[in-house]
Amino acid sequence: MSTSTVSATSAAPKKGGGRRKLTLPWILLMIAGGLALVSVVRLISGANDLTSVGQVSGALQLAVPIALAGLGGLWAERAGVVNIGLEGMMILGTWFGAWAGYQWGPWTGVLVGIIGGAIGGLLHAVITVTFNVNHIVSGVAINILAVGFTQYLSNFTFDKTPGGSSKQSPRIDPITEITIPGLSDWMATLQGKHWFLISDAAGVVGGLVTNLSLLTVVAVLLVPATWWVLWRTAFGLRLRSCGENPIAAESLGVNVYKYKYIAVIVSGAMAGLGGAFLAIVSTGIYQEGQTGGRGYIGLAAMIFGNWMPGGMALGSGLFGFTYSLRLRGGAENVHAMLLLLAILLVLVVVWQLYKKKHVQAAIAAVCAAGLFLWYALTDQVPSQFVDAAPYLTTLLVLALSAQRLRMPKADGMPYRKGQGK
Repeated sequence: MSTSTVSATSAAPKKGGGRRKLTLPWILLMIAGGLALVSVVRLISGANDLTSVGQVSGALQLAVPIALAGLGGLWAERAGVVNIGLEGMMILGTWFGAWAGYQWGPWTGVLVGIIGGAIGGLLHAVITVTFNVNHIVSGVAINILAVGFTQYLSNFTFDKTPGGSSKQSPRIDPITEITIPGLSDWMATLQGKHWFLISDAAGVVGGLVTNLSLLTVVAVLLVPATWWVLWRTAFGLRLRSCGENPIAAESLGVNVYKYKYIAVIVSGAMAGLGGAFLAIVSTGIYQEGQTGGRGYIGLAAMIFGNWMPGGMALGSGLFGFTYSLRLRGGAENVHAMLLLLAILLVLVVVWQLYKKKHVQAAIAAVCAAGLFLWYALTDQVPSQFVDAAPYLTTLLVLALSAQRLRMPKADGMPYRKGQGK
């Protein structure tokens, strides 16, 4: 079967006035614009930790497991399988990664964590692809099973090990961290000057070259690697055709079951790697419940990114950034975010007026005015709002981006082998 034949079959017809794709230049432009906006907010609010080296480094570490879960969701859904079970697969990755990591070293733990997540993916594939069970039901069941299974395993492994208990593992040796000498110190010095944009850019670069785990480098490289495999190879084209029109793909000779199985197993492996990252890099220990819903947030990041790796990475970075703000500086940083959100809503108002959507523009204007008043009349925000800020930001971004989203056409739809004959 030729690549061009599948491409013609699986690709949706382009209509005039279609949505612009989120290409690399657009992503870079969005990052640059966002950095300039954050710099303006930093100068007005005086919250200089918004773009500090520590803030960026912390945000990256917090974003990586979410991005890995998002990549897992991307692989599965591009093949037409909804993977709500990412949370459970991450849980399996944390437990198996920690179990192997404290005994045989961190890299062995990473490998075993990937295998643990892949087993969860295989189970989801058997249930949804072979037995055609509802994808949501299967995913929720895997999440519940993963919690109970890991609790059961902990009772007769970690609980009987020195330094462990029924709810946590012994300490795991750290993975090597790298710092680029000279450049790291220079960026820290520039960031400390608090100059407009220059110091903010220095803080971002400094956070990327200071105390960077080798596993973080591997995880970041998986984003472009996923894009290349799924959008630049015949294998990826066939896999995506299963998520767009599996009946047409089968009629052209594609083994739809095989590609769905591969995609969901890879999905589980990615989520398992995210779980292993949490246990080995983020904390150095397994703790019960440490995924904290990151599998679901990764799914939200994937949706925000319109089922594309670059957009998914942006969504993960946004959540990691807001979560890091909560941990560093707390109320002061989140208070500054009120101003940032207000300015963003003003831009939304301008855009909606340009599109002649006056009702949406009016709603955004009212919300912006409320945020400006909240920022002007207060010096800090309640602690409950600080804790909820990352999740509220995720919901707000999803709400604002909902109109441009396009999921794979056959995502979550039942499919039986032989329908294309």
